[in-house]
Formats: sequence, C-alpha cells, structure tokens
Amino acid sequence: MAESFALRLEQVERHYKQGDDRLTILDAADVGISAGEMVALVAPSGAGKSTLLHIAGLLERPNAGEVYIDGEACGSLGDDRRTEMRRRSIGFVYQFHHLLPEFSALENVMLPQMILGRSRAEAAERSRELLDYMRIGKRADHRPAELSGGEQQRVAIARAVANAPHVLLADEPTGNLDPTTAGYVFDALTALVRQSGVAALIATHNHELAARMDRAVTIDTGKVVPLQID
Repeated sequence: MAESFALRLEQVERHYKQGDDRLTILDAADVGISAGEMVALVAPSGAGKSTLLHIAGLLERPNAGEVYIDGEACGSLGDDRRTEMRRRSIGFVYQFHHLLPEFSALENVMLPQMILGRSRAEAAERSRELLDYMRIGKRADHRPAELSGGEQQRVAIARAVANAPHVLLADEPTGNLDPTTAGYVFDALTALVRQSGVAALIATHNHELAARMDRAVTIDTGKVVPLQID
C-alpha cells in the first residue's frame, strides 16, 4: 500500500519524556499523499504539526512506525542515506525563507543543485527557469535584502524544488505575508505542484488557503484525521 503514495506515514508514534511523565505527540498516526496532491495540515499550535513534518522530512526519527518515501522504508536507514534522501527526494519551505543573504536569488537556487554534483552552468540554467516560472526571473541577480517578502518566499520555493524532489513539505509558507501577497505566493506554489507532480504537505493556519487544496487533515489526540474546511 505504501508504494501507491509518494509520501506515507504508517502507525507513527512520537513521544517525549517530561520528568517521570511521557508526553505523546503522535499516536499511531497515518497519512498518505500521492504525486501531484496538495494536502493541508491544519491544527492548533502544540498539536504536533512541526513534529509530523520533521518526521516526514527525515529530520527526526519516530519512536515507532514507518515513513515511506516513494515506497522506500526509511526508518532503518543510516544517517548518510537519510541525508541523501533529504537532498534528492524532499524539498522544504519554511515560514521564514532562510535564504543565504550573501548570495543572489539565482545563487540561492543553484546551491542545492551544485551540492548534488550538477555543474554550475546546468544549475544556473535550471535556476533561471524556476525563477522565471515563479515570475521573479527579473530579480534573479538581487540579494535577499533587495527583495520583498513575497519575492523572497518565491525564491525559497524555487530552491525547495530545484532538485526535482518527489515530496514537498511546507510549514506556514505564507504565514509572514499579507493576505494579497500570501494569495499570490500560494497560487505560484499550486502551479508548481501541479506542473511538477510533487506530493505536497502544507501546514497552515489559513483556512481560506486550506480550502483551495485537494483535502485537509488535522491532528486529534495524536492521530491524523480528515478535516472538513467550511
């Protein structure tokens, strides 16, 4: 069953020790996302959204359960293989863009490609294509400080998909933007997901944006359950 999803979490458990007590964040959590699908993750602060994203992105190991990326079980993988999976198969977009300030927009998108061994010329060509697709190509040679918040976040999205990942994880990607800019960035993100076929799990508090995705889920007593957005 895991093979039919680009991303699949099965019976994932995550808990932490607090003195003599155990704090359970995820309890037999299940979720699967297909290629080209956008799923909104909507839950209050403290419910476990970031934990779920970290486990899905192989940044954190669950106490039990399994994470599948393109059908490959990742729970028993060593650190080197998990790092390789993150670089090749998973893209991350955060609420804060985390662009490197000393590099231009173009160079920020080039860097993850060059880390994987793509030549500078090849990386530059793909980066310009992505920035053009995100309608920010004319700002490619500007540094982050010279870009607006919406422009910076579009660069961050381009960087996240630069290595053609199969899974895209986003944590409040429009949380720092005004409603108009947030809508524009979300439109660009949606177009990119549809065009590339990446499986996207997007944490957001914005119900209007969540309603525009394919479906929404929430975290209830540690389990991932469907959420109806009005």
